Amino acid sequence: MVGVHLSHQQTIFSASDVCISECVIDQHRRGNLVSSLSNLVRHMSYRLPPLLALRAFEASTRHLSFTKAGEELHLTQGAISRQIRLLESFLGQKLFVRLTRKIEMTPAGREYFRSIQQALDIISMATHRAVRDTHRVVTLDVLPTLATCWLMPRLAQFTEAHRDIEVRLISSIDPVNLHSEKVDVAIRVGKVPGQRYDRRAPRIDLDMTENWKDVYVEPLFPDILVPVVSPHLMDAVGAINAPADLLQYRLINTASRRHAWPDWLALHGLRVPDDANPLDFGHFFITLQAVKDGKGVALVPKAVLENYEGRDELVVPPLGEVTSAGAYHLLMREGAQEDGAVRSLCDWLAGEASRLRCEMDQPTVVAADVPA
Repeated sequence: MVGVHLSHQQTIFSASDVCISECVIDQHRRGNLVSSLSNLVRHMSYRLPPLLALRAFEASTRHLSFTKAGEELHLTQGAISRQIRLLESFLGQKLFVRLTRKIEMTPAGREYFRSIQQALDIISMATHRAVRDTHRVVTLDVLPTLATCWLMPRLAQFTEAHRDIEVRLISSIDPVNLHSEKVDVAIRVGKVPGQRYDRRAPRIDLDMTENWKDVYVEPLFPDILVPVVSPHLMDAVGAINAPADLLQYRLINTASRRHAWPDWLALHGLRVPDDANPLDFGHFFITLQAVKDGKGVALVPKAVLENYEGRDELVVPPLGEVTSAGAYHLLMREGAQEDGAVRSLCDWLAGEASRLRCEMDQPTVVAADVPA
C-alpha cells in the first residue's frame, strides 16, 4: 500500500494506479474503517515496480550518482542505469536528466522520491521487526590484534548464549564504512568528533570512519599505552628504571601509532635520537612477537597486552602508564542499536569491556616481578 489519506468527509485509497474516492462514511461506521480497508486490500491486485528498481532510484537520488549508488548496492553503474530506465518505463515519465558528468532529478523524480521514501522506511522497519526473533547474522568489524587477543577467546560465550545470532567477524584497521550493508557493528580506536582530548597525549594514527553522518557511538575502554620489552634483552642491554633508559634500546613502531614514541618521549622531556633506526610493523601482534624475540622495546595498548597469550614472556618497566588522545568505541549506523540482535551483541561487548577496564586497573607485571 503506497498511501492512505483520511479526511473528515471522504476516504482516498492510493495503491499505484488504483484510486477509490468519494467514499462517504457514516458516523457509526467510522470505527470499522481500518478493518474495512484491510478486507478491501486482500481482494486487490497491486501494480508495483520491482523493489530493486526502487532501491536503485532511492540510492541514486541520495548520491545523485549512478556510480555511487552502484557501490552502495554492490551493482555496476550500468545495472543501476538499467533499473532506473525500468522504473521510468513503468511510471511513464523521466525521473533523472542525464548530463555529461552528472545526473539531475526532474520535478517528477523529486515528487516520486518524497512519496516512496517513507514507504521504504516502513518496509525496512517492518522487515527488521519480522526477523528480530529469528536467526540473524551480525557482521562485526574489529581491529586485527584486538580481535585475536581479546575478542576471539571470548566470542564463544556469546554464541553459546545466543544460538539464534551468528557473528560474522571481519578485521581491518581502515576507516569503517557504516553506510554500506557489509558491516553492522565496528570496534575502532581514535577520536570522536566534538570530544576534547589532551593535546599532549600520544596521537592515534587511525580514523575510525570517514563519514560520521548518522553514526551511533558507544565507548568501550581507554587506550592506555605501556612500554614492553623482553627480559632477556633487558639482561643484555641494561635495566630500565627511567624513561631515558629506553633510548639505549631499539624502538619499535606500529602503523596505527607512528607518533606514539615521539609523543610519549616528549611527555617525559625526551625526544627520539636523530640516529635512531626504529623497526616498523603493521600490526600489534607482529610488534609483540618482535618484542618477545628481543628485537627492541615497543609501546602497546594495555588492552592488547592484558590478553596477549605471550604476556608472561614480556616485561613492563615501572615507568607508569600514558593514555592516548582517543579510546576504543563501538560504532554502528544510527538506529541499528534498536535492532534486537545488534543490541544483544553490543550489550555483551559492553560487559566484556567493563571487565577489561577492571583488569587494566590492576598493576601490570613490572621488571621487579620477573624472577632472575
